[in-house]
Amino acid sequence: MNLNNIDTNSGRFFEDYAVGDLIAHATPRTLTEADASLYIALYPTRFALQSSKEFAKSCGLKDRPLDDLIVFHTVFGKTVPDISINAVANLGYAEGKFSNAVFAGETLSVSSEIIGLKQNSNGKTGIVYVKTKGQNSSGETILEYKRWVMVKKRIIGVQETPSHLPSMKTSLDGSELNVPEKLDFTEYNTQAAGSKKSFNDYQVGEVIDHIDGNTICEADHLFATRLWQNNSKVHFDINAREDRKRLIYGGHIISLVRALSFNGLENAQLIVGINAGTHANPAFAEDTIYCWTEVLDKIDLNVRNLAALRLRSVGTKDKNQSMEVKSDDGRYLPAIVLDFDYWVLVPKEL
Repeated sequence: MNLNNIDTNSGRFFEDYAVGDLIAHATPRTLTEADASLYIALYPTRFALQSSKEFAKSCGLKDRPLDDLIVFHTVFGKTVPDISINAVANLGYAEGKFSNAVFAGETLSVSSEIIGLKQNSNGKTGIVYVKTKGQNSSGETILEYKRWVMVKKRIIGVQETPSHLPSMKTSLDGSELNVPEKLDFTEYNTQAAGSKKSFNDYQVGEVIDHIDGNTICEADHLFATRLWQNNSKVHFDINAREDRKRLIYGGHIISLVRALSFNGLENAQLIVGINAGTHANPAFAEDTIYCWTEVLDKIDLNVRNLAALRLRSVGTKDKNQSMEVKSDDGRYLPAIVLDFDYWVLVPKEL
C-alpha cells in the first residue's frame, strides 16, 4: 500500500505550548434554532427565557436567547483541536464572564492565549492554563473564561521546564457581572416561568436538593459532544484511556446539573458568570447524576428588577444524602463529579 505524503495533524502535546502563545481557532460556528431545539432534546432544561419567544419579549429581549451553555459549549468546542485533543482531563474553570445574550443566526469565532504551564512529576503529562474568548460577527466579546487542562506529553520523562502559574480570582465581583442590554424583569410572568420565588426568597447558606436524577446515555453524550464539535479523543476513542472507557465531556455534566437545578431554581434564567468549576471525578455512561445547590451570595443589581445569586451546584454520581463534598483530608469524595460556582440572574421582587 502506498501512503501519500499529505500531513495529518496529531494535535499539540504539552511540549508544544509556550506562555504567551496566541491561537486563533479554526471553523467559526453559526448557531441556529436547531441548536436550541437539540439542546432541549439532550438535556431536561425548562427555563422559560430560552424556551419561549413571548416570555423573552416580555422581559425586554427581541427573541428567546440561546441557552448560555450552548454558547459555552460552542466556544469550548472550537478550542479542543488546539488545546485539548490530547487531553487526559479538563480540570477546571475560572473568571468566566458572559457579556450579552446570543440569538439564533449569530456566528461565533474563538481565540485563546496560553497563560500558564506546569509539568507533572510523573513525566507523562502537564497542565496547560488558557484564557479563551468568544466573539460574534460584530467583533463583540460574548464570553471569556480561563480553564486548565491536563495534556499528554509527546516525550515521556521529566524535563527542566519552568512552571508558570497564572493568577486567578476566586470569584467575580458583582460589579463585573454583565447584564444583557434591555433585559427587564419588571413585568415578570411567574405563571409562565413556573415559580413565584424571587431574590428575596433565597437566603445565603440555604441548600436546595433538586431531587431529580438523570442517567447518562452514551448515545446522548456522543451526539452532544459532536454537536459542540468537541473532538477530544478521550470522549470517542476507547483506546485513548487505559480502562477503555469513553470519558463523559465535563460540559455535558454541567448542562445536566444546570437542567436538574430547575426544580428549586426555576427563575434563575441566565448564567452571567462562572467563578470556579472543578470536574472532581470522571463520569461514564450509565452513571446517574443528581445535584444540590448552596446559595453563596446575593446582590441587588438596582436595575429593572434584576438581581443576582451566587450559587454552588454540586453534581454527584449517586444520591448524596449527607451533601458532603470532601473527605477529612480535603479530597473530593469519589461520587462528586462537579463542583460549580456561578452567578445567575433572577427577578428581585415578584
